[in-house]
Amino acid sequence: MTQLINIPLVSWTNGTIMMVVFGLVCIGLVTALLILVNGGKKKDN
Repeated sequence: MTQLINIPLVSWTNGTIMMVVFGLVCIGLVTALLILVNGGKKKDN
């Protein structure tokens, strides 16, 4: 019966990896958006 008490309910390793991946995806999307917005400017002649 003592074996059941030691089962973790949260996997901190998996959660941490998921948060890091989510953060990298968000940074990538923001960077792509900024590149698209700034890349569309035309030169004045």
